[in-house]
Amino acid sequence: MIESPQPGLYRTTAPYPGQEQAIPAGVLVYVGTRDGGVPFVVRPGQNRRNRWFWGEPVVVLRAPSWAATLKRLPTEGFYTLPEELKVNGGRWLKNAIVQLGYNGEGRGILFVAEDHADEPRNVLVFAERGVLIDDALLARLVWAPILPTRADEPTG
Repeated sequence: MIESPQPGLYRTTAPYPGQEQAIPAGVLVYVGTRDGGVPFVVRPGQNRRNRWFWGEPVVVLRAPSWAATLKRLPTEGFYTLPEELKVNGGRWLKNAIVQLGYNGEGRGILFVAEDHADEPRNVLVFAERGVLIDDALLARLVWAPILPTRADEPTG
């Protein structure tokens, strides 16, 4: 078995040998394991609520030299801004809660949390359109441990 990367999100920097059309350079992929630890790589299938859900084809990872070319990316989810960010003539303040997502090329996109005054529930809403960020800011985001809830769980 090859030494595979840790499960998670990556940006490819080279095409996968023999699967150049399915997994080219410069795309978002997920690396995982299944069936007794067999490593695989897969491209995004669809995006819902600024998160990717995985598609086809799922390719068994048999190219250790290619795996070494992958760029590790932070997990999709909620973070706080480490600094003020100027956006479209406005600004998002330091420590603002943001949702991190990615485009198909594995570039980070931030969606700022908004408190909608007309919303009867106490919820934050994240925009459907975000702001593309560079890798330097991506690396400095601070994880915000906002826990998911399920519809069948009591809320208080």
